[in-house]
Amino acid sequence: MSDLVQVDKLRVVARAEEGAEITIVKDVSFSIPRGEVLALIGESGSGKTTIALALMGYARRGCHIEGGLIRVGDTDVTALKRKELRSLRGRRVSYVAQSAASGFDPAMKIMDQILETTRIHKTLPRQEAEAKAVDLFRALALPEPESIGSRYPHQVSGGQLQRLMAAMALITDPELVIFDEPTTALDVTTQIDVLRAFKHVVAERGITAVYVSHDLAVVAQMADQVVVLNQGEVRESGRTGQIIKAPTDDYTRQLLAAARPALRSATVELEADVPVLAVEGVSAGYGKIGRDGRPAIPILEDISLAIPRGTTLGVIGESGSGKSTLARAIAGLIPPTAGTLKLAGETLPNDMSQRTRDQFRRVQIVFQNADTALNPSHSVERILARPLAFYHGLQEQGRKQRVRELLDLVRLPATIAEQPCSRLSGGQKQRINLARALAAEPDLILCDEVTSALDTVVATAILDLLTELRRELKVSYMFISHDISTVRAVCDDVLVLYAGRKVEQGGREHFAAPPFHPYTDLLINSVPELEQGWLESAAQSRKLAPVNARGEGLCPFLERCPVRIEGKCSTEPPPWRQLALGNAVLCHHTEADLHGTASLNTARANASY
Repeated sequence: MSDLVQVDKLRVVARAEEGAEITIVKDVSFSIPRGEVLALIGESGSGKTTIALALMGYARRGCHIEGGLIRVGDTDVTALKRKELRSLRGRRVSYVAQSAASGFDPAMKIMDQILETTRIHKTLPRQEAEAKAVDLFRALALPEPESIGSRYPHQVSGGQLQRLMAAMALITDPELVIFDEPTTALDVTTQIDVLRAFKHVVAERGITAVYVSHDLAVVAQMADQVVVLNQGEVRESGRTGQIIKAPTDDYTRQLLAAARPALRSATVELEADVPVLAVEGVSAGYGKIGRDGRPAIPILEDISLAIPRGTTLGVIGESGSGKSTLARAIAGLIPPTAGTLKLAGETLPNDMSQRTRDQFRRVQIVFQNADTALNPSHSVERILARPLAFYHGLQEQGRKQRVRELLDLVRLPATIAEQPCSRLSGGQKQRINLARALAAEPDLILCDEVTSALDTVVATAILDLLTELRRELKVSYMFISHDISTVRAVCDDVLVLYAGRKVEQGGREHFAAPPFHPYTDLLINSVPELEQGWLESAAQSRKLAPVNARGEGLCPFLERCPVRIEGKCSTEPPPWRQLALGNAVLCHHTEADLHGTASLNTARANASY
């Protein structure tokens, strides 16, 4: 098998603000045989995307390819002129970005955007190109392949948009396809469908590909060989099976250890039996409130929960399950349309304008994306000083001292205070995001997907930090995620949401082995394993779009449930059933039935805990 791609001693250099040059990719070499997938893996800043972009002869602003050889087929990419590179990109080498939402023009129909490269490179007439696009939609398991191209980007789901971006990359039959973290932003059940679709089309069409990722479990499903990178250097390379089962480098072992978060314990002495937060029968949504008191777009219905002081509640579910809406209702960002919220026994007004400054202080929220939550032009000190002045009235000298203390709390050096946020790494930004919440000295912090955009090594450090702060400050958390393994690592109790309804709740120890609610079983079974072939053996996921049957009082998971009881689930509301181990499920099935319906893969997925 001949090599399609050869990279030899590639060096990429970035120019610092002072004018000095910094080598960010250092003599990297690898080759890719035709029809194989090579994974570039490492934490943020390791050079993965820089190397992948260099295969198209591209270097980001402030960077340039200093030396080395990049060959695709018989073409020396580093020797190409600008016009020749334009002919290469999108035609012979194509790119699938991490965020499909930012890769599509919201004002153009999908089909027009899919076919743009065929028009630019003049590969096919419009009619033939459309027929080819429909074939790709079908191969990528997209719904309604004949008509989905007539929609606009906002009219399809995130997982569908990611597959449509792959179709855009494949429409010209490129020799090489670069997948750059294409499933990082997706929830676990969507990710499994997208991975399955990608793997099918890559195998069916004999595509040669580069797969950029920080997740070794995903790489195990997609790649034939792996190159492990750290700070722009190759630490280890080899066949995927060898890297996973017998790594030779300590850094590779560190990545493997971070792939599945270990259980963390942060025992605190509970001071009172009154929970720091009690949510009782809360419903919420968006849009105009109707005469029946319900919003035009209902999201949550009849949610109840309690968080004792010093503990962490995990809230888990797919995109659209209502997790973030629940956090926003608690924080006062949207008003609940029913139910009550109590903070340490004190009722919180549902109307945001009626909450006191102290009530806002005691409940803080940390958003998923620190890049959008923090002003990139503001210094770290300015960002942290604002809540210190607003909530505590600290003057300049007191603010400076407290900023240093906060930076120490989140394990950052005091020298970072003068830095603008734009210069910080993703992990540093998320620590500043957390420090801003801590500046208010809250009783409760709502963590909304705070590790989902981070690589596994940085995410592990953030989880460790949350655990340490909980022990030191006796702060309580509500930790929102779509990854059951992460939730189980840091939380005392777990609440499972589906289509705005609570379907299961219990201690984290009850989520280590069946029985589960069928939806919980699906979530657990959708987390990739560090095992080649897992994707093929994993249970087929069902419909991606949540079906909301709550208007009839029926089970919200009814249309997707693989074990629904015909004639019962479709006619009667499910009861809350207390299981012997302590967790409760919203389901018609008995505990014995749920034992029998649990996926075999669920037991295997929990074997490492």
